Amino acid sequence: MSIEEEVDRLVDERPGRELLVPRYDDPAHRISDVLYRSGGTTASYCVLTGRSRVVVNTGLGYEAPHHKRVFDALCPGPTPWIVTTQGHVDHLGGVALFREPGTRYVAQERNQACQADDARIRGLRLRTAGLWFDTTGRDARRIAAAHPGVSLHQDTPVPDVTVGSRMDLEVDGLPIELHAAVGETTDSLIVWLPDHRTALVSNLLGPLFPHFPNLNTLRGDRYRMVEPYLQSIRTLRSLRPDMLVTGRHDPVVGSELIDAALARLHDAVAFVHERTLEGINAGEDVWTLVRRIELPRHLRVGQGYGTVAWGVRTIWETYVGWFKLLSSTELYPDQHTEAMSTLVEALGTEAVVDRARRALAEHRPVVAVHLAEAVLALEPAHGAAAAVMAGAHARLLADGGERNFWAHGWLEHERRRWEALAVAPSTGPPAGDGPAD
Repeated sequence: MSIEEEVDRLVDERPGRELLVPRYDDPAHRISDVLYRSGGTTASYCVLTGRSRVVVNTGLGYEAPHHKRVFDALCPGPTPWIVTTQGHVDHLGGVALFREPGTRYVAQERNQACQADDARIRGLRLRTAGLWFDTTGRDARRIAAAHPGVSLHQDTPVPDVTVGSRMDLEVDGLPIELHAAVGETTDSLIVWLPDHRTALVSNLLGPLFPHFPNLNTLRGDRYRMVEPYLQSIRTLRSLRPDMLVTGRHDPVVGSELIDAALARLHDAVAFVHERTLEGINAGEDVWTLVRRIELPRHLRVGQGYGTVAWGVRTIWETYVGWFKLLSSTELYPDQHTEAMSTLVEALGTEAVVDRARRALAEHRPVVAVHLAEAVLALEPAHGAAAAVMAGAHARLLADGGERNFWAHGWLEHERRRWEALAVAPSTGPPAGDGPAD
C-alpha cells in the first residue's frame, strides 16, 4: 500500500461526527511509556516525568475530577506544570482542580484574549449548545456522583507563564518544548516531546484529523485565518513527529504517514485558498465559487467537521467582507422572505406549498425550504409548509448532512422542530413522503 493510500485509509477510518461523542477512559489509556490519556469532551493527557507529572489540558470543569482520579492512580504528583493547548472551555475548565502549591499554569500569550472572545458571545453559545452538544448533564451527574464533595467548577484561569514563540521546559530530566501556533484558535500550543518524537496538538488542526478545518463554526467564532493555519502545519512537519496526539481518537503513528497526512491537509487548504482568491479577482461571485470549488482527488481529506464550501465562504468574507456585490438588498435589513411573502399573497399559499412539494420531489430541498419559509413568514402556523420544511431537512440529512458534525446538529434540530409543528396537508401527499426516505 502506498503512503497516499495509507492517508486515504486514515481519512476513511475517521469519517466524522461519531468520533466527537465523549468517551471516558477508566483507567487512563496508555499512549506510550510516558504519556497517558483520559478521554472526555476533549482528551486530557498526563506526561509522566519520573518523580512528577505534567498535565496537558484539563477538560471541562465537571470532567476534571474524573481526569484527576485516573491520573492520580498513575502518579499522584507533584504537578509542577499544567499546559493548555488552547483557550476553549473543554481544555482549561479543570485547571483549578489540578493546581497545587508550586504548580505553574502555562499557555500561549493570546490565551486571555481568546477566553475573552468566547466570554463575549457566551449567551449565544449557551442558548444554542443543545443543537450540537449533550446538555442533559448526564456525564456531569455521573462524575459528580462518583466524586462526592469535589468541585465541578468551570475555571477561567489566568496563566502564570505565557509562551510568545517557544518555551523549553525540563522536568525531572525530561525535555518538553512548547511551540506557539495558530489553528482552531489563535492561542494554540504544540507540546513537543523530543526524546519520544511525540507531538501533542489536541485540536490545533481541528478535532478530527485529517479533516478540512472549520475556518468558522456554525455556533459562532471569530474567523480563523488560513495563512497562520498553514504555517502551523509547516512548523509541525518540521518537527518530524513519530506520533501525533490529537484531542479525539487514537494517535497517528509513523513519521511517514504523519508527514504525508499533514502535507495533504496543508495542500488541500492552500488549494481552496488559492482558487477562492483567483475567483474573487476574476469577478466570480461567492455562490459560484461555493458551487465550483472542489478538492481534486489527490487532495481528498475528511469533511466531517469543516467543509470546503464553508471554507470558501469564510475566505471570501475574510478578504471581501459581508457585501457580496450582488444586490442592493444586501445593504439593508429587509429580508428576502418579506419580498417572497408578497408573492405568496399574490399566488396563494396552497399554490406555493404545492411548488415547494414539487421542488422536494425533484430533489431540490433548499429551494423547497426557501418557498416554505416564504409561506411561514406569512402564516407561521401553516401545517403543510411546516411539513415541507421537515421533509426538506430530512432530505438534506440523507444527502450527506448527517456526516458533518455541525451540519447534522443544525439540520436535525430543524427537522424535529418543523416535524413537531407539521400537520397533514389538506391535499396531496405528506411533504416528507418519498423524497425523504
